[in-house]
Amino acid sequence: MADVCTQGVDTGFVALGYAKIAILGVVQGLTELLPVSSTAHMRLVPALLGWQDPGSAFSAAMQLAALAAIVSYFWSDVRYVTFGSLDAIRQRDWRSPAMRLAIAIVIATVPIVIAGLLLSSSLNACGTSFRSLWVIGIACLVMGLLLAVAELYSRHRKGIEQMTLMDALFVGITQVGALVPGVSRSGSTLTGALFLGLKREEAARFSFLLGLPAIALAGLKELFELYKAHIPMEAWSVLLVGLIVGSISSFITIWGLMRFLERFSTWPFVIYRIVLGVVILFGVLTMGWA
Repeated sequence: MADVCTQGVDTGFVALGYAKIAILGVVQGLTELLPVSSTAHMRLVPALLGWQDPGSAFSAAMQLAALAAIVSYFWSDVRYVTFGSLDAIRQRDWRSPAMRLAIAIVIATVPIVIAGLLLSSSLNACGTSFRSLWVIGIACLVMGLLLAVAELYSRHRKGIEQMTLMDALFVGITQVGALVPGVSRSGSTLTGALFLGLKREEAARFSFLLGLPAIALAGLKELFELYKAHIPMEAWSVLLVGLIVGSISSFITIWGLMRFLERFSTWPFVIYRIVLGVVILFGVLTMGWA
């Protein structure tokens, strides 16, 4: 499909209109927080339906929908980390659990901030090869296999409070992989946390909390890029529809995933990712998907 650029910003979503963006908002909301890669689905679903690729700018800005859902669902954790760490600073209690968790999140965020700044010109450019279905298909396969290894390797015993700062840094480094479309931010961090031996639901909880600063920075940066591109008011209203729908579906996704991981393993996601990768690569090789 043709790329749509506005002053170098990929703005393919503008031509889709409200109804299609609402549908893609549901897709984005369901897949952004599951370890299955929202980018893969945001490329594949429009391709199968014959729609314009909504573009990387839309995918990045739509992360703010996930941000709203995470803050809403984990509000008690967000409040605990925020106010608990502020109280610890006032009392100079550097060993406070809330302070340690806040520091862990900051340390784990540093790698993706550095990598994102270095690669930003390539990641979200119009027609970037990073969004090719070749890349996405391979990334789905690789991450599916890594998640399988993590599931087999993990003892599923540790909680967030038992993580060290080096553990947090390790998960932060795995989060850098999410810059490659098809890897999935939640998938990479969940996999990294499982390798450390965390319980599945605790690994997901840390993955979501860790995602707050990264998702906020990426989403707000993309909104600023769209603002600088002077997109029309209609484009903002289309994006707003996507954000509203996406935040609702993201909240439902978190609720379902947390309950699922309390009872079951991640093997369904492993199988799904591998099948998805195979389907994408098969389509590229035999059906001319691009």
